[in-house]
Amino acid sequence: MARRVTRGDVAALAATSPAVVSYVINGGPRPVAEGTRRRVLAAIDELGYRPNSIARSLRTRRTMTLGLIVPDTANPFFGDASRAIEDAAYRLGYMVVLGNAKGSSERQSSYIRTLIDQQVDGLLILPQYGTVSWEKEVADSGVPCVVLDRPLPSGSFPTVGVNNIDGMARAVRHLTEVHGRRRIACVAGPEDSGPMDERVAGWRGALESLGMSAEGLLRRGGFHREDGIAMVAEMVAEGADFDAVVVASDEQAFGVLRALYDHGLRVPDDVSVIGFDGVNVAHSVIPSLTTVQRPFDEIARLAVELLLSDPPAAPEMTRLPVTLTLGESCGCTRRRGEGHG
Repeated sequence: MARRVTRGDVAALAATSPAVVSYVINGGPRPVAEGTRRRVLAAIDELGYRPNSIARSLRTRRTMTLGLIVPDTANPFFGDASRAIEDAAYRLGYMVVLGNAKGSSERQSSYIRTLIDQQVDGLLILPQYGTVSWEKEVADSGVPCVVLDRPLPSGSFPTVGVNNIDGMARAVRHLTEVHGRRRIACVAGPEDSGPMDERVAGWRGALESLGMSAEGLLRRGGFHREDGIAMVAEMVAEGADFDAVVVASDEQAFGVLRALYDHGLRVPDDVSVIGFDGVNVAHSVIPSLTTVQRPFDEIARLAVELLLSDPPAAPEMTRLPVTLTLGESCGCTRRRGEGHG
């Protein structure tokens, strides 16, 4: 059996001491000259040295892992958010362990409990819709926690989200000012679902400010594509008069596009559509989806920094601005990446 490479071997090849090798690996506690640091890293790479992570965890009381819980990885929004968070954590030397709640509050709580037991250095949670049963357990554990997207009623943890009201109002204004739409419907998730309520408020407020009616143009249901299909079918069956739809999530918007096609309504000729989230796949559907764009990378960077901050971050809500990424579904023909700030 081949002998295990030791820290001393790395030090000998890099012409330095084992202590300096330790400083490079652990990022301190003492600074290391850049030339020496490069020699150490080259020696680690050449020898294939792997630090003993268990011993390091016992010494530093850090596992260099973060727990991330999302409601449903089948939804492209949560996939894009997870990717951005993993990238932000990786840049700081942390690995992310993902838990997929799959729409179950019980499963969400179970993942949180397991990650706490595994002594992750922090938790990033996109809360599942419904009752929150894990809040006290997380607070009592002492594990740092940052909530994303949907603030908890108690406001116990730092939270990072976006300006939902402004985003939806911006979509309405684009449809009226650029495309002349006057009967703008709204498809959204269920009531008391945090960001969805804010987006509905943004839609309604924008219509009121423009002197336009929202009467009979709101449909609320589940978060999935099938729900978007069902809500459009309901509007068509009831004879609702609409020439545009703003949709509170891209996932629902994909269903809206399908339903309009099934009912013989052309997008954007008969009905303009704008989604909300800015998921990567939005530009790949036909027609490409105009969408309110979240700054995924900035949200992730801020969330991870708040989670690892010392002293701990205050339990405040931070809202980041959104933009409008233009596609074909509203009537625009600009390429992906272009849009309005």
